[in-house]
Amino acid sequence: MKWPNWGSRDPNEPPRDFFEKLLTDPKTILWIVLLIAGGWLASGFYIVNPGETGVVRRFGQEIGKASPGLNYRLPWPVDAVNIVNTEQIRRIEVGFRSNPGPYQRSQRAVSESLMLTGDENIVDAQMIVQYQVRDPSKFLFRLRSPEETLHIAAEVALRSIVGQTSIDEALTVGRTKIQMDTLAFLQRLMDDYQSGILVTEVKLQVVDPPDQVKDAFHEVVRAREDRERLTNQALGYQEDIIPKARGQAQKILREAEAYEAERVLKASGDAARFLELYEEYQNARQVTRDRLYLETIQKVLPQAKKLVVDSKVNSTVLPILPFGIQSSTPPKDEEDSEQTTSSQTLPQIVQQGRFL
Repeated sequence: MKWPNWGSRDPNEPPRDFFEKLLTDPKTILWIVLLIAGGWLASGFYIVNPGETGVVRRFGQEIGKASPGLNYRLPWPVDAVNIVNTEQIRRIEVGFRSNPGPYQRSQRAVSESLMLTGDENIVDAQMIVQYQVRDPSKFLFRLRSPEETLHIAAEVALRSIVGQTSIDEALTVGRTKIQMDTLAFLQRLMDDYQSGILVTEVKLQVVDPPDQVKDAFHEVVRAREDRERLTNQALGYQEDIIPKARGQAQKILREAEAYEAERVLKASGDAARFLELYEEYQNARQVTRDRLYLETIQKVLPQAKKLVVDSKVNSTVLPILPFGIQSSTPPKDEEDSEQTTSSQTLPQIVQQGRFL
């Protein structure tokens, strides 16, 4: 299309096409300017998602922060906004690199993982550091590359803590302490750098000796674990047996004390009964003597296996005796003595204390 030469045209001559008419109409030009200005002003609207914070800068200087929701700033090039996610848990890897893919196989970074322990042994340590952005302003403007700085500081912190720990502790019971000390050391470094980063967790993935001596170290570790297991089993058996023995001893003592109290009370009762009986005997000797004799016979005769029968009854009536009780028929060599007792009745015999 050939553009018209408006400079050589007569101003009173009517426009030849639509574009010439559009560009020569003042109202149209005004609307175009207004639309452009409205679009430029509308470009200042932006949205901050939940968990994010917007840092607003005017000509490069920070002037405030934007909360989640719809916000407005002056359009470019006056204002600019950097949005930072402050709730996202981010991570870095020290000593290895994870390969993205379906198998998630990791690759060792030997230059980072090999380090010296406090007793001058070499260990292969791999660590994951999880962190959040605590201060978006410091995170954006204080460091050129905060994540790279955090990675280097994490390696420094891990080497420093492992260098103060023996290899035995690093391989066995000292892992938790290494993690806690490394987290504290790393957080102090990042605070000194004013990085705006909050280290939330440090996890040791692997703490192993080098491959050349790994099997020997693992044998030592397994032997120590067996020792700890057997020691704990022995302590558990001790804690089970000793309380039972103490309980049994207390039971025997209580039973002995109860028996002692029972015997003392019984002896005291027998003594008191004897004294009362003695007083009664002093008042009526014959009556008390007969009563004691009859009570004794009453206790003894029911346990006797012999039955005392008058000789007259034995000679005239067939006695029916219970099983296990023998008849008191006297033998032939004692007929003379029995003839003297046959004329007496059973109460008389009992009264005189004569029975078989």
